[in-house]
Amino acid sequence: MLLRTARSLTANPCDAEDLLQTALTKTYVAWERIEDHRALDGYVRRALLNTRTSQWRKRKVDEFACDELPEPQAPPAGDPAEQQALHDAMWRAIMKLPARQRAMVVLRYYEDLSEAQTAEVLGVSIGTVKSAVSRALGKLREDPELGPVR
Repeated sequence: MLLRTARSLTANPCDAEDLLQTALTKTYVAWERIEDHRALDGYVRRALLNTRTSQWRKRKVDEFACDELPEPQAPPAGDPAEQQALHDAMWRAIMKLPARQRAMVVLRYYEDLSEAQTAEVLGVSIGTVKSAVSRALGKLREDPELGPVR
């Protein structure tokens, strides 16, 4: 599950593995300071997001859509080629979003977290999550590549 989150935040699988390993290392180093070990999942997710944000700030590298999807696709109801094309188009559209909005969309819809959980992981208010996700969904609706879906 954590690797899937990391893959959602990066442009390729190798970077996702490095990101997860770094986040787990940071968690290990901070082990004595973590008071509630039942909340490790959220702690590691937060470490993933913080580490990725630091990488964005330091490198300022252009991001590119990845060839692999972050999670296996469920059996398609219709034509597999059409389903794959739609899935690829959706992922490309998500990768065009600004980093903060993309993180919120990934946490809300790919990781299936609630607005409150997303706000807690990102350290923002619920209202911020609601407005940013709303703007992100508006951008996705306007994406010309997703026109046939509407």
